[in-house]
Amino acid sequence: MAPPPPVPPLPPDRELALIDRELAQLDARRLYLLARRDWLLRLPAPHAWGPVTSAPSAPARAKEASAPGAQNVLLTLGAVLLAVAALAFTLVSWGSLGIAGRGAVLAVVTAAALGAPAVLLRRGLRSTAESVAAVALLLTVLDAYAVYAVTATGVDATAYAAGAAAVLAALWAGYARVLPGLVVPLPAAVLTAQLPLPLAAVASGAGPVGVGWAVLATAALDASLVLLVPGVRARVSASAPAAVSAAVLASGALLTGLAQMVSAGSAAAAAGPALLVAGCAALGVAVAWREPSATAAAVVGGLAGVAALGGPARPELSRDWTVVAVLLLALPLLAAVRATALPVAVRRGLARAGAGVAALASLSALAAALGSLGLRVGVLGEVWAATPPPRETDGAGPAAMVTLLVAAGAAGWLARVLPRPEPGVIAVVLGWAGLFSAPLVCGLPVAAVLAAQLVATAAAGVCALGIGRGPRYAAAVCATVGALNVSVAALDGRTATFVVFALLGAGCAAGAAHKGGALPVRAGAAALAVVYAAGVAAALGALWGLAVSWWALPLLAVPAAVATAGPRLGRVRLSTEVAAAVVGAVALLLAAREPALAALVCALAGVVCAGAAVRAERRGLGWAAGVLFVAATWIRLSASGVQVPEAYTLPVTAAALAVGFLRRRRDARASSWAAYGPGLGATLLPSLIAAWGDAHWLRPLLLGLAALAVTLLGAHRRLQAPLLLGGAALAAVAVHELAPYVVQVVDALPRWLPPALAGLLLLVVGATYEKRLRDARRLRAALGRLG
Repeated sequence: MAPPPPVPPLPPDRELALIDRELAQLDARRLYLLARRDWLLRLPAPHAWGPVTSAPSAPARAKEASAPGAQNVLLTLGAVLLAVAALAFTLVSWGSLGIAGRGAVLAVVTAAALGAPAVLLRRGLRSTAESVAAVALLLTVLDAYAVYAVTATGVDATAYAAGAAAVLAALWAGYARVLPGLVVPLPAAVLTAQLPLPLAAVASGAGPVGVGWAVLATAALDASLVLLVPGVRARVSASAPAAVSAAVLASGALLTGLAQMVSAGSAAAAAGPALLVAGCAALGVAVAWREPSATAAAVVGGLAGVAALGGPARPELSRDWTVVAVLLLALPLLAAVRATALPVAVRRGLARAGAGVAALASLSALAAALGSLGLRVGVLGEVWAATPPPRETDGAGPAAMVTLLVAAGAAGWLARVLPRPEPGVIAVVLGWAGLFSAPLVCGLPVAAVLAAQLVATAAAGVCALGIGRGPRYAAAVCATVGALNVSVAALDGRTATFVVFALLGAGCAAGAAHKGGALPVRAGAAALAVVYAAGVAAALGALWGLAVSWWALPLLAVPAAVATAGPRLGRVRLSTEVAAAVVGAVALLLAAREPALAALVCALAGVVCAGAAVRAERRGLGWAAGVLFVAATWIRLSASGVQVPEAYTLPVTAAALAVGFLRRRRDARASSWAAYGPGLGATLLPSLIAAWGDAHWLRPLLLGLAALAVTLLGAHRRLQAPLLLGGAALAAVAVHELAPYVVQVVDALPRWLPPALAGLLLLVVGATYEKRLRDARRLRAALGRLG
């Protein structure tokens, strides 16, 4: 415990008075506590008083079931047992009683079970009343069975079940109205009401369509109950079964009608199922009209309406024209987007249904059209063949083209109505596909087909330069695909190749020069123009009878023209030059099989790169030019059988030294290593390696003289790189020349002499270490003062 804080000093008399007062207060408190203890001890307590200690509290017992939960379990179990007992009594012990006794027992028990919930509800026993009511409902079912077993055995069981279900549904609905506090009767009445009409249709021998009408009528009654009857929608326990059963029954009726309509062999046979499908459509639209959140019902209704109208026409039309008919029937649904008088759910549902049908029809037609265009790939197997390959006629037909064009028109109308880019993109793609494929499908002559497709491609290119952003890029893609497809088709004949390639190249060049188009579109057009120019050049090579490898020469004219144009290309310069570089690479690959030709092509390509590198913004191409020149030289030397390495390295050294000299003139602070190091190393190192393996005297002599000259020049000009590189090469040549003699001298000396000389050398070096360090520092300073 911490000591008390220091108290300010008081006079002695005052401090004594303060202590006496505190002691008096402590005595009074002690007397009070003693008196309280005596009184507590005199209380009549059966236990002894002692010091109170806090005992650990026992953990609370977990409740495994709440009181309401246990009550519901007991009530449910009781109701189930009563139901089992009633079934056993009715089905097993029924025969031991007479007819009067059986009727009296059932009447009394059922009446008691139906009346008991009213008494229980007045007493506040709601759960018990629900359990008893459930048993009462089961008893009414047993009563119906008993009546059938005793008095109606000659009646058709299905018909009797239909009538009994109707009576029970009405009885339970009235019971729920009399006792609105009960929850069970109304859902039971709703579920039982699903049976009368379908069972009656089955009992009357109606076919699938008749049963479907009965199911549809039941679904309509369920929907009316949920949407129109006041108070039912507020009771979730009653409306949920009705809504679910309405959806399930309506779906069953719709599937039944569709199945019968598809299997019909004639329009007359399909009329009945079509009416059933139309009824399902009317129900779906009616539900969406009444319920704002039922957009899905309107979608199903719209699809069912289209199927009902197009179903009778299916047996009379081919598959492709059936698609056209269905599309024409679905297009009016798209007008719902402008019908503001319709509810929102109906408007959206019908428009989505029409769009879905149009999308499916367009996809089927587009797949057929693309398949027909893909057949042209076979032309690549026999380019400029004397007998063209046979053309396939299967694939897309006129119906597919009509589908594409009609769907494109509908999408274009939506693009003007809706502020979204998707309809415009779809309109462009479908319209181009229809127009591009139509000449091929119609069986026109080859020249007419190519002309019509060139017009369609040009139209797509114009759209790519002038319409909105989304459709612009879609049109650009369509124009590119069309141009490539027409190009493949044009390879059938020489004249067609030149005409098509020239027209497409000119069109792409015009599109690249158009100032109002988007830059990506113009850049792509410029690249395609280069590609078509290269195609014309290759076609000229083939026309002149040149081998494929010699096509590289006319192909190089394309990069040369692009390099000459240069800045005049404007903003599309980069894409044009990239395409030209690709063409140049193709030319190099074509010439790779013939070394002499490859050397010539590399030299010409180097000239093109060097000409382009003259401009300040393309200085980097100078490196490419140097590489191409070196490659041309080496390929030429290799083709001529030259094995001397200096023939390969000296041209590189000369060019590198010239560049280094020009750099040192422009920038005096440039290092001699950066200016002359690469050029000197390109020759000295390969020549030195060759000299060490050369048994003759001429190469080492010439290399030594060259190294000496380089060393002297570096010392004269005070350039570090030539001095060190030349000196190192000269020393290496000297060592190479003296090596045989050193070997002979070493062999003639005694074996102990080399170790002795090495030891003596170490002693001398160690003795003059300080002087050697000073001389080394002086040498390093001298070299540092060099350039």
